[in-house]
Parts: sequence; structure tokens; C-alpha cells
Amino acid sequence: MTAGALAFGPEVMAWADALAACTEQEEGLTRVFLSPEHKAAAELVLGWMAEAGMTAGYDAIGNVVGRYEGARPGLPALLLGSHLDTVRDAGRYDGMLGVISAIACVKALNQAGERLPFAIEVLGFGDEEGVRFPSTLMGSRAVAGALDPAELEVRDAEETSVREALRAFGLDPAGVPAVARRAEQVLAYVELHIEQGPVLEAEGLPVGIVTSIAGAVRCGVRLGGMAGHAGTVPMGLRQDALVAAAEIVLAVERRCSGIDGLVGTVGRMAVLPGAINVIPGAVELSLDIRAGEDSVCEAAVADVMAAIEEVCARRGVTHETERIHEGGCCACAPWLMEQLEAAVRAQGIRPLRLLSGAGHDAMAFGGLADVAMLFVRCTGGISHNPAESITVEDADMGVRVLLQFIRDFQPK
Repeated sequence: MTAGALAFGPEVMAWADALAACTEQEEGLTRVFLSPEHKAAAELVLGWMAEAGMTAGYDAIGNVVGRYEGARPGLPALLLGSHLDTVRDAGRYDGMLGVISAIACVKALNQAGERLPFAIEVLGFGDEEGVRFPSTLMGSRAVAGALDPAELEVRDAEETSVREALRAFGLDPAGVPAVARRAEQVLAYVELHIEQGPVLEAEGLPVGIVTSIAGAVRCGVRLGGMAGHAGTVPMGLRQDALVAAAEIVLAVERRCSGIDGLVGTVGRMAVLPGAINVIPGAVELSLDIRAGEDSVCEAAVADVMAAIEEVCARRGVTHETERIHEGGCCACAPWLMEQLEAAVRAQGIRPLRLLSGAGHDAMAFGGLADVAMLFVRCTGGISHNPAESITVEDADMGVRVLLQFIRDFQPK
């Protein structure tokens, strides 16, 4: 494909660069929910939505919403979008690519004078990552009618509540319940997103169709041993919390290896007292287990909990575990996957179906409407990292496939 054939990629990449400049860091990208940087990014998106022919504005939870009417006003809508917030020291495509690609599709329809037998709504969700507040998917869950009003009272590290942050952003928290869509207003939710993994690159494919978004269970684990002098306590008489933790990490690896779609990670560990000449008396660690089927995930969690019990009993170490998050898997709708597959084939690409191990806004919509996702290849599978990268050609192909899907879309 020559540079001249790239109808969408250059503009999408330029939009991504502009959004990446909305950051609280001098170098790097961090943009959290209801921050000044969130406002700056949202204002850019509102402008692009308006230029694309949409009516656009904020909803009461801080999402940016653009609507492109169908053949007549008020028709049910196909929802497209993703999130505008980031993790700390993030890449520039996670979330944002789905929003700006959807805008590019609507812009193409508007320039061609096309009105469809349904409306299109593009949503730039304010919060997916859950970096600022101890809650995730607030924007998408509000639209799906699944946000507990009590979550508006949770507070960030500076003790600012979501409710207070919404007011500071210029929004009225009293309007949050009205953000929820009714089932008859929504035909489906479809999200374009970078893969955040290496499968498409290994297969030599620019895009893929998601089959399911993995469910996840996260736990906090605290192990209590006995701190002691590193030089005077014999090895056989120690209650070393770190050695117990090491066994637990390996137990997680053993249990979650060799089963397709099952992964387990210990991503955080704190060793106390943390001195070079003191036997570790306590360890705090995190546990993250994910799978494409809830039963597979729960079975792995149960087995890991049993392993923790056995290791600690054998080593004379106490343990406390707490579930801090659990989310069921979200299966993508076969009828939507088939239509995405047809759109991929129309571009001369071999369709590939694959699991998403990462969570996405699409998970929030399972109780409201059928969902689907289109993955776009990312270099090395790297994400949540400044090295996150895609090519202009793949960005272009993502829009082409999504636009083909929209034009051919047949509601259920």
C-alpha cells in the first residue's frame, strides 16, 4: 500500500499525537479522569466530532459523546468508542485509537452524504483505567446503567471525591443516572482497540476479531513470618515470609501454565522490614488471575488459595488474603463477530479470532447490549508503556475495516 492510498491513517495518527500532548508529565503521557489534561483532550475530541458532522458534548459523568443521526432523527444507535484516560507513563494508542478511528469513520460517512438506517454514537469514556479513583470503567458503566451511585463518593489520594471532581470539571453529578441508555436505544457496542499483545504481529495480520474479554480476579495477600538476625538463626528454624512468597509465585506460574487463555501474575511485592541483614518477617503481594471462561478462572484461584494454605502451614507462616477485584468474562456476540469477519475479508485480510486478556470498556455493556471488538496490531505487543506503537498503515486498515462494518451493519 502506497502512502497516497492511506485515506485515514495519517489523520488518525496526527490526532493521536495531539491527544498525547494532553499530559500532566513534561515527558511522557499521563492523563487521569477529570483532570485538566482530561479536559484538554476532551475538548480536542469534541472539535473533531463536530467537524465530522456530529452533535457533540459532555454527559454528566465526563464522557464525550458525539451523535450522527441516521436517515431520520431519533433512531436506535450503534455505539462505538473507547477511553480517553491513561495509565501513568502510558502509550498513546491504548483507548484513544478506538475513539479517533470511530470519528474518522463518521467523517467519511458525512463527507459522502451517507445516512444509515440507524444512528451512530461515538463515546470517549472518561475513566477506564481507574488510576485516579479506586474504581474502574466508571464512564462506560454509567452509560450501561451499571454504575452504583455510591461510587461517586469514593476519593482519590488528595481526598477529592468523584462527585467533587465532577463539579470542578463543570458537570452536575445529579445528572449521572440519566446517562444510562435503555436497551431499545442501543443496537450494539463495538470497540476498536490495539491488541496489547503479540498474536497479530506473530500472524502477520493488521487486525483481528475478539472472541471474549477475559474475566479477572485480583487478590491482596499478606504473609506473616518471623523477622530475625540473618547471621544467627539457622536455616531450618526460620519462618521466612519471603521464601514462602517465592514458593507461592512459582505455584501461580505452575497452575496457570499450559492452559489456553489462563494467565496468572504476581505483579507487586513488598518485603518487610526490608533490611539486608534481617530475615523477612512479612511480605505483601498481589495476585492477578485471568481466563476466557469464568469457571477456569475460579478453579485456578481456588487451587492457588490451596497452595498458599499448604506453603504457609509447612513453613510456619501466617496468611491473609482479600479479593480486591473480580469481573466475569465478557463473550463477544457471534452475529457481530461474523459481520466484523466479513468486513476484514472485504479488505483482503485473513480473519483471525483471538481472546483479549486485557479488560476493556466493552465489558461494561454486557448487561445492556451485545458487544464486539476489533483489535489492531501493535509493535511487539507492547502496551501500557511509552514504547507502545502502531504503524500508519495499520491505523488506516483499522478504520477501513470498521467503516466497512458500519456500512454493512445489519442489526439483530
